[in-house]
Amino acid sequence: MKTLVFFLEEPSAQRMLEGVLPRLISQDIMVRYVVFQGKSHLEKELVRKLRLWQHPDSVFVVMRDQDAGDCRVIKMRLAELCRQAGRSEALVRIACHELESFYLGDLAAVERGLGIGGLSAKQGRSQYRNPDKLGNPSEELGKLTGGRYQKIAGSRSIGVHLDPDNNLSPSFNALVVGIRRVVEIA
Repeated sequence: MKTLVFFLEEPSAQRMLEGVLPRLISQDIMVRYVVFQGKSHLEKELVRKLRLWQHPDSVFVVMRDQDAGDCRVIKMRLAELCRQAGRSEALVRIACHELESFYLGDLAAVERGLGIGGLSAKQGRSQYRNPDKLGNPSEELGKLTGGRYQKIAGSRSIGVHLDPDNNLSPSFNALVVGIRRVVEIA
């Protein structure tokens, strides 16, 4: 049985993926999550955790937020850590700038997940046509939802409604394409 293993910066990413993955991968793929306590903890422990992983037929996805860093530099650093662990095939994906960009790319999912009417009608506004360009997506999502969005609970509620084939966040789309590719190859 194939195992898809995610190395994640924070619990909210796991909650989002738990909602999205059933629409991306077949049920015969086992999913495991290794959740860290922030990006520095992920980077400090990634090599060790990857080296220690013993389950055969496993494929790996490493994901973290860009925050204020340079997306390409972060991705290269994480890819280098994967190489050091002997897992150069690991998929590395960066949420530009934050995980909340994924949600702003699909306001219909936010509307359904949080039960707030009228949000999907705002998808055509310039700031939501490419949410990866927003400097502080979590702040924007908080304003847009009148403070109803909470990181973990919101990720759980919104994740089940995210449409993997209709999202305006380029970094979300790169994640989806990458996941589909690694489970096909494995």
